[in-house]
Amino acid sequence: VFLSTRSNTWVISRVSDHGFPCDMVNTTRFNHFLDWLLPSALTNRIRFRKFNSWFNHANYGLASTKSSKFKIIVNEELPFCLLSGTVILKPKVKEFTENSALFEDGTAEENIDVVLFATGYNFSFPFLDESVRSLIDDNRSLYKCIFLPQLEKQTLAIIGLVQLTGSVMVGSEMQARWVTGIFAGWNKLPATSKMMADVLKKKPPVSRNPSERENLKMSFMSYMDEIASCAGVKPSVLKLLLTDPRLALAIFFGPCTPYQYRLVGRGKWSGAREAILTQWQRTLKPLRTRVVDERSNVSSSQHWMCLLALSAALMAGFLLSKYLRPGRSLWEGSQL
Repeated sequence: VFLSTRSNTWVISRVSDHGFPCDMVNTTRFNHFLDWLLPSALTNRIRFRKFNSWFNHANYGLASTKSSKFKIIVNEELPFCLLSGTVILKPKVKEFTENSALFEDGTAEENIDVVLFATGYNFSFPFLDESVRSLIDDNRSLYKCIFLPQLEKQTLAIIGLVQLTGSVMVGSEMQARWVTGIFAGWNKLPATSKMMADVLKKKPPVSRNPSERENLKMSFMSYMDEIASCAGVKPSVLKLLLTDPRLALAIFFGPCTPYQYRLVGRGKWSGAREAILTQWQRTLKPLRTRVVDERSNVSSSQHWMCLLALSAALMAGFLLSKYLRPGRSLWEGSQL
């Protein structure tokens, strides 16, 4: 199998450090804060080093740390397929002949049986009137990626037309909560002029000409908090830090799961706090079908005593080897 790619691709595993789920480890408010605080060059450098800790992507021809444009995919099988030769990575296809493929680096592969184009797909809304379909405009003209400001009455909402860096289903649920609140009269949309101003502010410049995929791509944390604020269900970490410090720290440093948006506002759930504080235990519980004894035979205090004794012995050995020559007493030269 020959795999042709046109861009730099970083491959990550669903299993993160210590066997934890990668989305629970990486999707946190603390990491989101670091992305906002630190320059992108530094965050990318940290991110690339983390990616390469699994395997060196440059050796596999997948990506380079010098690349400014890249994409990230989650796949455990691809590195092993490349390593075993089951899949051979090739550059961009230049052209196809009757039974061969020519690539941009000048190489060619003969006797190609089947070609699969994994280029994605175009979304469409054939059930809508053409005058409405033209307004959607690759998601760039939607207010909060949901509403069409140009409509006289806001009775149409587009749910799920967004590609988040996290769970799409969680984002769609948040969109639905806000939309149902608007339709029921609990939440209000701003004036048409304000919605259009927000759309134009976030619309990319024409010269950039982003692809349809880039138009749909959104930061999970930023978008979730943005829609949650509109729906009145976003938790305040600073307020919780004063009233419930344990929960505030769990929200800031722990996984950003949907429970966080059930603490306040419409749809508040009394069990949300407990669910947040116990989510790691419940994640690991199904894995412990065989219990192993992790207790050490030596107590922690004994470990520290051994470490101090070893340090003292090494220091004594160093001093003796440096200051005590053969045939010389340790107290030689001392005066009373």
